[in-house]
Amino acid sequence: MRKVECIIKPFKLDDVKSVLTDLGINGMTVSEVRGFGRQKGHTELYRGAEYQIDFIPKVKIELVIPVEMVDEVVAAVQKEACTGRIGDGKIFVMPVGQAIRIRTGESGIDSL
Repeated sequence: MRKVECIIKPFKLDDVKSVLTDLGINGMTVSEVRGFGRQKGHTELYRGAEYQIDFIPKVKIELVIPVEMVDEVVAAVQKEACTGRIGDGKIFVMPVGQAIRIRTGESGIDSL
């Protein structure tokens, strides 16, 4: 199993969720997060005063999926989340040692 974390722009969430559902992903965790990468934030104007926004709003999607699906899921997320502009986000893939469904006690792939 692998854990896939995707940091994307908030307005791309519905597109990414839709493509993941089409791939057969039936569970995900979504969090509103804030951060910055190479773009280092941006400047905004409010009532004539300019101020720096250091942390940009993003959405983090977390999935635990079978190893066989990783390449397909990563390619789909990358395609749907891409706008071609700076700040499109990142995808991280990590190994998962064990997963257990609390309600039934199922473990491994059965717990997904």
